[in-house]
Amino acid sequence: MRKLVVAFVVLAGFAGLFGVGALTALLVGGGAGRPSWSDCATDLGPWGDGAQRGESDASQLTPESVGIAKRIIEIGKQRNLPPRAWQIAIQAGKTESNLANLFRGDRDSLGIFQMRPSMGWGTVQQVTDVDYQINKFYDRLLQVSGWEDMRPGSAAQQVERSAFPMRYHQWEPLAAHLVSVQGDVPGITACDDLPSSGALADQAIKYATSKQGAPYIWGAAGPDAFDCSGLVQQAWRAAGVEIPKYSQTQYQQGGVHVPLSQAQPGDLVFWGANRDPGSIHHVAMYLGDNQIVQAPQPGESVEITKLWDGGELLPTAVRPVPDKVQAAGGVPAVGGQR
Repeated sequence: MRKLVVAFVVLAGFAGLFGVGALTALLVGGGAGRPSWSDCATDLGPWGDGAQRGESDASQLTPESVGIAKRIIEIGKQRNLPPRAWQIAIQAGKTESNLANLFRGDRDSLGIFQMRPSMGWGTVQQVTDVDYQINKFYDRLLQVSGWEDMRPGSAAQQVERSAFPMRYHQWEPLAAHLVSVQGDVPGITACDDLPSSGALADQAIKYATSKQGAPYIWGAAGPDAFDCSGLVQQAWRAAGVEIPKYSQTQYQQGGVHVPLSQAQPGDLVFWGANRDPGSIHHVAMYLGDNQIVQAPQPGESVEITKLWDGGELLPTAVRPVPDKVQAAGGVPAVGGQR
């Protein structure tokens, strides 16, 4: 839980990766006008290159892959499912098969989503039928509690149950781009649908800031000493919202993912090596006006300080919201796919 930079690096680190003034742009929004679905959804990825990478990845798809993506969207529309569901299915299909209807795979895995007949997904004929596969994926997705508020790759993992859960996030910009272009939904944005943390955030902030001066002790969760994740957990508990204890779990299951550009006071901000969610090692609470409250590292105390980067600040924050905090589980897979 290290404090990696001082004031100079706050500017220098962002200038090197995003350009001068990028920290301000991340927090207040860089573009003019209403964001498209693609612009907003791709901001949720940990790589920071958003729509540009999504468009680039899409340009490399085969005609078969584009056709399957279109069919995923068409069936999603027929079933009156929101664009977020289409995105989740596209990310899963791209990860599992490169959006191809494969007649091979690990053990008896087949098709777009590598469904296994031996695990109850259907017959060989069914799990290689494009429409059946897409409908089956949507059926399973709808059984996942809270899927609408999960990060799309996390929802895909709840259906697929892969041994490599983080890999679905890689195709977030691609899927958001396809939803925006192929699905023709530029007026629908993930940003517009983000819930507000409201008055509960004020209570969490009041608790966290009242602990200024409390010593950092690794693993501590109050009332007189804290580590970084313990501080934010107890602050939100004081507001009546339960979130997990550890920073990586807080990122994955602590609430609704929001772009850092949409961060509100009370949201959680995270640091990880190479901005990778799988390498998160520090969390703090955003206070607004480019300030955070945090328990920094051994030998230091809870403090209010400027938001800092050091090349590790993730462009995705987490907003704990009542009834939106994800359960650690989800729908049990039929034997699992992996």
